[in-house]
Amino acid sequence: MIRFIKASKYIICVGLFSYIVSSCDNFFNTAPHDAITPATFWKTEQDADAALTACYNWWFDQCTGPNYIFFNDCMSDISFNRTGSSSYKQVATGELNPNKVPNYYKYESIARCNVFLANIHRPAFGNEEDRKNMIAQVRVIRAWEYLVINFWFGGIPLITEPTATAEEAQVARSSEEEVKNFIYKELDEAIPDLPDEPSEKGRIAKGTALAIKMRAHLYYDDWKEARQAAYDIQKLNLYELDKDFIKMFSLEGQDSKEIIYADQHIEDLYKFSDVVRLYNNQDGGWASFVPTQNLVDMFEMENGLMPSEANSGYDERHPFANRDPRLYNTIIYPGMDWEGKNGKRIINTLDKTIDGKANKDYYSAATNASATGLLYAKYTLPSIKQYSPSLNNDRLCPILFRYAEVLLTIAECNVELNENLNTALDIIDELRIRGGHIAVDRTKYNTQDKIRELVRRERTIELAGEGLRRQDILRWKDKDGKMVAETVMNKPLYHMVGTINYDEPDPTRRAVITPPSEVSEKDRLIEQRKFEPYMRYWPIPYTQMEKNPKLVQNPGYK
Repeated sequence: MIRFIKASKYIICVGLFSYIVSSCDNFFNTAPHDAITPATFWKTEQDADAALTACYNWWFDQCTGPNYIFFNDCMSDISFNRTGSSSYKQVATGELNPNKVPNYYKYESIARCNVFLANIHRPAFGNEEDRKNMIAQVRVIRAWEYLVINFWFGGIPLITEPTATAEEAQVARSSEEEVKNFIYKELDEAIPDLPDEPSEKGRIAKGTALAIKMRAHLYYDDWKEARQAAYDIQKLNLYELDKDFIKMFSLEGQDSKEIIYADQHIEDLYKFSDVVRLYNNQDGGWASFVPTQNLVDMFEMENGLMPSEANSGYDERHPFANRDPRLYNTIIYPGMDWEGKNGKRIINTLDKTIDGKANKDYYSAATNASATGLLYAKYTLPSIKQYSPSLNNDRLCPILFRYAEVLLTIAECNVELNENLNTALDIIDELRIRGGHIAVDRTKYNTQDKIRELVRRERTIELAGEGLRRQDILRWKDKDGKMVAETVMNKPLYHMVGTINYDEPDPTRRAVITPPSEVSEKDRLIEQRKFEPYMRYWPIPYTQMEKNPKLVQNPGYK
């Protein structure tokens, strides 16, 4: 990918281009002697490519970069963040306010895109198709940025031209519907000018743009359009489910045909610096985003019954035994065999001491020990040794879009349209069997409501830890028309209490959990969570309100 492989050629241009778009008051002032300006820059195709590269900088998220996909789920019922990084914790606990809200209300990337689109006509191109391709990529990036901000804040200023002064950027909010329609239009007009496959890894091509279109329509309940975008991805004949699920989330599996787009990184040059957040304290990690018991409880037993159902075989003292095999490729659980920095061991997050010594992985041992006693298996398996010793200089490429989401979108749209329900079940079977589980019991899931319940649970399980759960529980409604978040986010979050039986040969039965009825609330509680309907939209940050007096705060916030 140009952004990384050829970064040495472009790093100066990208930095200077960033300088150009970072200022408002002196945006088009007389050119300083130490920086490139629009008047001196837009001369060649190489200039255009450097400017395109600048538009890709953290394009997927300007707040936490590729960590977006990990942190995002911490605002839901299936993940937890102890430290409150970037205010994700405040969203989960219902304590968000204009001073405590994830910093997604950012227009830097949009400003870069606007500058690019205003000047891309100037350089000479040997092939006009290349210019059209670049324009399409930038329009897709801008559409994505607007989708993110619009989804979380609900109606935002729609700025599509460069602004020369801070005053020019003081624009009133457009309605959520107006911004949505702009996003749709941008994507529809850009997609035909994109190639089926990117010229270089990391560039946006049709598959990525269609995945954004698919997700945008899904988020706004436009079922037919979301499904059609998913069908269009299938028609590219480029993607398929990977038979080795967990390998796809390792360094060895980064060329998987299931991956539509991943955020590219290379050691030293454009490193992924946050592998340290994935691992637990004993391995030198920070355990920044960890799964919850709520997620564990969503997995069926190996016989296809839910743990709460009669004759499921669930044993609350051994909750990891006899479960859907996909659980073991999704969650690192206590009792599991593990190879860490200091060799092989059994994961123990339950005992405060081991052989008389303090257990660094005990849930309260430190702020960088998993508070839930669990870790995500994605990106951590098969071994920590695939990464740099420091866990902060790696070529890990977090997956932003993959083919399983395409299939799940088709299944969900079929259910919501009450069409092709058997096809929806076929899709779920394909994902279950890929993970080693059994097919769906069609005598049990035989109505639209029951299949909807199944598809939603399967989507959560399949995409756990990939940053989609909070959006899902906001857009999904229950039978009474309430957001699912109103139920799942108004509950306490608990951790397990128990011990590890080192004499047990079966890893899934080594954890001996004390039933909740035998443990005090105080000894199990991680935090109380809260969600009110007005929290569907976040408060506009005070900093933005101060910069733009034309903004009106969202209801429910002061």
